[in-house]
Amino acid sequence: MKRIIIIAAALLASAAAFAQQEAETPDYGYKETGFASKPKVGAYIIGSYKYSDLDGAHGGPGFNARLIRAYVDGSIFNQFNYRVQLQLNGTNPHVKDFYIEWAKYKFFSVKVGQFKRAFTFENPMNPWDVGAGDFSFLVQKMAGMGDRLGEANMGGRDQGIQIQGDFLPVGKDKHNLFHYQLGLYNGQGINLADADGKKDIIGTIQVQPISGLKLGVFGWKGNWIDSKGNSLKRERVSAGLSFDRHNWTLRGEYATAIGGEKEQSGPADAFYATLGVPVCDWFKVYLKWDEFRAAATKETSHDMYSCIANFRLHKNLNFQLEYRRHDNKLLPKPGYNEFWIETYIRF
Repeated sequence: MKRIIIIAAALLASAAAFAQQEAETPDYGYKETGFASKPKVGAYIIGSYKYSDLDGAHGGPGFNARLIRAYVDGSIFNQFNYRVQLQLNGTNPHVKDFYIEWAKYKFFSVKVGQFKRAFTFENPMNPWDVGAGDFSFLVQKMAGMGDRLGEANMGGRDQGIQIQGDFLPVGKDKHNLFHYQLGLYNGQGINLADADGKKDIIGTIQVQPISGLKLGVFGWKGNWIDSKGNSLKRERVSAGLSFDRHNWTLRGEYATAIGGEKEQSGPADAFYATLGVPVCDWFKVYLKWDEFRAAATKETSHDMYSCIANFRLHKNLNFQLEYRRHDNKLLPKPGYNEFWIETYIRF
């Protein structure tokens, strides 16, 4: 009798589990109203005060709203993720991100819309996580935040389609050893259609030998059509490392634009190294060396050395003090100083 009771209980449990699984399986169709997460709506504001003793800067811009952004994201069927992000400050409020991503599997997902280019470790990062008052020269000049060819600040974004994935879990924590991304983009930046029918190809392959340490290479082959209709080639490669663990941070990347006829404005390269040291749970200091060489020579270099203090009192509240020392060989007086104060808040 006891065995019969046990078998009956097991059958009932299996039936209940099966029924629950059936209830969690969507009945696909346009009338389906369940299986969608509640949209998450949020925003963040980064305000700043900047002082500069650069000749002609008149003390710098003073008080300014660096970024005011609002976003909404969510998921449907636990496998389709979506996001829309707007930038509200400045004279031209605009859409920053809009995409849908099929992300059922970790090893293979597909994203379509407008989003960050898969070039460099730093470019895809949120401004909150960079640790400094702005992105590096490498990202600004080589990833589309005021490109060296003349493209306006596109926030490192473009429109297109991208596949990506993580695979081969290793170690006690089962972190994925490999990560890849490969994207096909219009090449003109955000909110702009393709100008010549050609597409940019950008991709990366990364390896994570230990948890938190990523080594990666990136490639970009494409072109950009300027306001005069000229087609300017962009052929770039980058390599670097990113380490983030126990609140310690180390990032370093080198990128080069292939010169000559490959990229009409000639060769250029950039490098940065960032070290973040946690003093305590709410106080972290970053040291950064940033360099961009407009013609890949010492005579065309712009170096910047920064010390940045971050007072992260809450995950949604940060105060940042930054000192910058510039050495820009392209200026009559290469050396000058800047002081930045930034406030970060989000909800």
